[in-house]
Amino acid sequence: MRKTIKATFITAIASALLLTGCSSGQSSTETKKEEKVSFENVPERFADGQGAKIKVIRKIGGDDHTAQYLAGAKEEGESLGFQVDTYTANGDTAKFHDAIAQAMQQDYDGYIISHGDDAATVNDVQKLVDAGKSVVTFDSINDLSKIEGVTLTSQDDEALAALALDKLIEEQKGKAAIAYLWVDGFPPMVRRNAVYQKKLKENPGIKEVERFGVASADTSVQTQNAVAAMLNKYPKGELDAIFATWDAFAIGAARAIKEAGREEVKIYGIDVSNADLQEIHSADSSWAYTAAVDPKLIGAVNMRILAKKLAGEDTPQTYDLKASLISQKQIQASKEAVNMTNLSGIVNGWGESSEFEEDWMKVLKAHYKK
Repeated sequence: MRKTIKATFITAIASALLLTGCSSGQSSTETKKEEKVSFENVPERFADGQGAKIKVIRKIGGDDHTAQYLAGAKEEGESLGFQVDTYTANGDTAKFHDAIAQAMQQDYDGYIISHGDDAATVNDVQKLVDAGKSVVTFDSINDLSKIEGVTLTSQDDEALAALALDKLIEEQKGKAAIAYLWVDGFPPMVRRNAVYQKKLKENPGIKEVERFGVASADTSVQTQNAVAAMLNKYPKGELDAIFATWDAFAIGAARAIKEAGREEVKIYGIDVSNADLQEIHSADSSWAYTAAVDPKLIGAVNMRILAKKLAGEDTPQTYDLKASLISQKQIQASKEAVNMTNLSGIVNGWGESSEFEEDWMKVLKAHYKK
């Protein structure tokens, strides 16, 4: 009797295990089918969880704008399941080109090149394309447009300059002695300067009395020293405003003005970062307006365009990101400290764009969400 019971018990367990095994196998198959369905509309290049290896190389650096840009590119890429490596040469031309040459020897699928401003950059990018790599550039030399398949992105530099300068002209009532903070050689600076020269011709009451500009790892410090010297040279009543074509310039100028107690000299700038917002929010800040595009969003959009290239989808030859104007009054009216994240609650549409974000990218983001 005991043997019969024992045999029956063992048979029952074996049957249960067999059923469990069948059930488990069926569930696994269904899961795989569900995963397959979830990738159904994803380009073959990224189907079944295949990612990509990306290198982002930026010539200029040492500022918060650069940090935000690189963070935006990295976060967007990683959300798509990509491995993203970033590098900034901090304004060193030799290091910039060396970084591209080294990355070319590594197994990256795509590259984002930022602020390449010389013929050597064109040669570098041509080599990448000849090697079958996908490339997106930001604020780089226009000659890159001659290379088939490369997308040139930029902030709408003409709009940025016009927004800031129009406010300067309006608030100064068309008559002012101004200092111009600008550096030649960079494509976005060239475009901003073209607008500046046009505005001066249209408004003869606006007179440039001084200028300064250098792009380096310590641009803000050098600018602060230069503006301090200007303020000594032009006593109260002889310098009304400063037009700063880069926030690294504006930060340095704001510090010099604050130290000199010359808050009557107003700053009209371009670009924005957390450090900039902190300065603008300060009660004794002279920074009246800044025109900007969210640098983190720029990095993200660049990465989306690169992802589309890797997927074999059509991409534009050029793309400009829309500019916004931010006023000191808006920032100072906030009851809490303003940063790049909550700035969207003050400036409509800030940091938001669905440009080039395809449905299949949303699928990948959902799949790789941590």
